[in-house]
Amino acid sequence: MKRILLVAALGAISLSACAKTPQADQGKPTAASTPAAVKPVSGTAEARAVDAIAQLNPNVEVESVTAAPLPGFREAIVGGQVVYVSDDGRYLFLPGAGGALFDTQAKKNLSEAALAGMRTKLLATIPQSERIVFAPPNPVHTVTVFTDVECGYCRKLHSEIAEYNAQGIAVEYLAFPRMGIGSEDFEKMVSVWCSSDRKKALTEAKTSGKVTDRDCKNTVTMQYNVGQRAGLTGTPMILAEDGTQLGGYVPPKALREALDKLAAASEAAPT
Repeated sequence: MKRILLVAALGAISLSACAKTPQADQGKPTAASTPAAVKPVSGTAEARAVDAIAQLNPNVEVESVTAAPLPGFREAIVGGQVVYVSDDGRYLFLPGAGGALFDTQAKKNLSEAALAGMRTKLLATIPQSERIVFAPPNPVHTVTVFTDVECGYCRKLHSEIAEYNAQGIAVEYLAFPRMGIGSEDFEKMVSVWCSSDRKKALTEAKTSGKVTDRDCKNTVTMQYNVGQRAGLTGTPMILAEDGTQLGGYVPPKALREALDKLAAASEAAPT
C-alpha cells in the first residue's frame, strides 16, 4: 500500500529500481485486520477529502479524516500513509521524501511538472556525444535512462533493449554509478565510457559484469551529479523528453503506452 496513491496518479507504472528496498509481500489483509472505511457527512470538507482521494485511486479506503495542522487542509490516513487534502477537495499533498502535490481535478502531479522543467535544463548540459544511444531507424519516442552496470533492474531493462526499439523507443543512456564516485562500480562505468565501442562495452558489462579497465577524460562524474540534481532515487531512472519521470524499470509495451499517453496529454494541453 505504501505510496499507492502516487503510483495510481502516475498511471500505475512500475517504479522498480535498484536503490529501492523491496518490500515483502504482505498478502491480502483479512477482514479483522482491515480498518473500516470512514464515511463522512456529505458536503463537508471531510467528504470532499474522501472524494478527492477516490479521484486518484478509487480502489483504496480512507481510514480516517481529521483537521490538519496546516490551515485549509484535512489530514487523511490511507493504507498507513498520511495525505493532506485541501478543504475544497482540489489539491492533495503527499508529504515525506519524494512528496508531491496533485491537482485532483486535472489528475496532474504539479510537483512533477515543476521538476520536469528543471530536469530538461540539467540534461541539456550533457553533450549528445556523451550518451550511449540504442535507437530504431525512426524512433517515435526518446527516453533518457540513468543506468548502472551493477543494477539488476538496469540489466533487465538492457536485456530487452531490442524490444524497446521495436516499440519505437530510442534509449539514451547516462551513467549513474549508484555506489558512488570512486567505487568499483564507478570505475567500471568509466571504463565503459572510455571504450572505443561504448555500446558493446556497456552490453558486455551488463551481461557479464566484466569490463576491460580503461581510463580517459570522461563525463561520468558530471552525469552522476546531474542524476542527483534531477532527483534520482534509484536506477534505472527513465525520463521522457519533457523531463517527466516515468519510473524505474518499465516493460517495453507499458513504456510505449505511457509515452503515448504523455504525448497525447501534451497535445491536448492549452497553449
